[in-house]
Amino acid sequence: MKIPQIYFFILVSLVSYNGFAQNPKVYITERVGESYAYVNVTKTYERVAEKGYKSIDLFQKLGNAFYTDLNMGKAAKWYGELFAMTTDLDAIYYDQYAKSLYAIGENEKANYIMAQLKQKVNTIKNK
Repeated sequence: MKIPQIYFFILVSLVSYNGFAQNPKVYITERVGESYAYVNVTKTYERVAEKGYKSIDLFQKLGNAFYTDLNMGKAAKWYGELFAMTTDLDAIYYDQYAKSLYAIGENEKANYIMAQLKQKVNTIKNK
């Protein structure tokens, strides 16, 4: 009876070890595929927004997508649209909007956004 338990343990160990191992080439291929899918989604979101659809969620996604792709001009554009709709946002949006503005040389506007961020953080600390 002990021998089948040992075989079972060995079998489970081998299967779980093999399940955690991953071929690096497959992972890289998957990541490239995800990257291309991400770009296509971004283009779709951008077309929808340019046709006049406005939503906070859409502008957040567009701003984040272009910020992640280091396309700071477009990130600043969509974060600007987001801030035109609302300023009741998490601090990360203030930070990324300001950084994208600094990157494209709009320092005065970036300084204004950073001042708003500082005020927002101080308000939260004082609560």
